[in-house]
Amino acid sequence: MAFVLDSSVALAWLLQDEANERTDALADRLEQENAHIPSIWPLEVGNALITALRRKRISDGDFDRCISALSALPIEVDTAADLAGVLSIARRFSLTSYDAAYLDLAQRRSFPLATLDGKLRQACKALKVSVLP
Repeated sequence: MAFVLDSSVALAWLLQDEANERTDALADRLEQENAHIPSIWPLEVGNALITALRRKRISDGDFDRCISALSALPIEVDTAADLAGVLSIARRFSLTSYDAAYLDLAQRRSFPLATLDGKLRQACKALKVSVLP
C-alpha cells in the first residue's frame, strides 16, 4: 500500500545520525510502493539539508548525494490540498500548516502517514489515520 512520506522520515534516511531500523524498513517499502507527498515537501526537505550543510552536519559531497537520492525516490507530488481542510486540521491539533498538509493528504487519500513527529502522530490517532513506522 502506498503511504504519505513526511519530511522527518526522508531526513532520517539521509542524515546518518537520525536513521534507525524502523525508518530503514520504510525505505525498503519504496521498492514495491510509491510514496505521496504534499507540494511543500521538497522545500521542507531542502531547507533541512541546507541547514545541515551550513551547520556542518553534512559535507558538500553528502549534500549532493542527498539531492541525487531524493531525485531517485518513487514519489508522487499531490497538489490538490484543500486550504480550508489543512487549516482546520492545523487549528484543531495545534499543528503548523506544513504538518497539517501531510495529515490532510493522508486523510484524503486514505493512506498511512510515515512520520517521526510525535504531535503529528497524535493527531493521526485522533483522526484514525494509520501511522508508520
